[in-house]
Amino acid sequence: MSRTLLVATGMLLGGILLGLIDGSAQAGQDVMMMAGKSTSLYDFTMDDIDGKPINLSQYRGKALLLVNTASFCGNTPQYSDLQALYEQYNDKGLEILAFPANNFGQQEPGTNEEIKSFCFTKYSLTFPLFSKISVKGSDKHPLYQYLTEQSPFPGEVEWNFQKYLVDRSGNIVGRFHHRTKPLAPEVVKEVERILAVK
Repeated sequence: MSRTLLVATGMLLGGILLGLIDGSAQAGQDVMMMAGKSTSLYDFTMDDIDGKPINLSQYRGKALLLVNTASFCGNTPQYSDLQALYEQYNDKGLEILAFPANNFGQQEPGTNEEIKSFCFTKYSLTFPLFSKISVKGSDKHPLYQYLTEQSPFPGEVEWNFQKYLVDRSGNIVGRFHHRTKPLAPEVVKEVERILAVK
């Protein structure tokens, strides 16, 4: 067995053991990603904007639109369209998951409390808003490692409000440019297409 394989195997086993010892699902996820092991979107647990852990498996059977957001970006008004899209299709099975990130132009510098206040006051959001994470760089969150490195649409997130569309089975079936508005015909068409599949 090669030294590289031994090291990788040791890291994987050590990370799984660490997760079992300290109860840290995140530690296990981090090591699985380091070992290059594929995972499911439903394996991730993310903190909501109030710090409450949310396992994404609770969205199994739903269509999902995952978006990295920011409060002080030229694309920030897309929050209004995201809310409109949510109101139009949520009862048909669409969930929108927003992940604030400060990776582009320092356009999300605030705390989770400040982000929550801004989004709920200015845009009256009712779809799930999560705690701030990193979607690019050396501290990229494992969820975005999965989206950008292991999905059918690899490549780094380019800017705030890039969108990933996920079908009811958890498959990533689309990625939309950050300038593509949530109510653009191509987005609505794809949302309706996957919602039609029960």
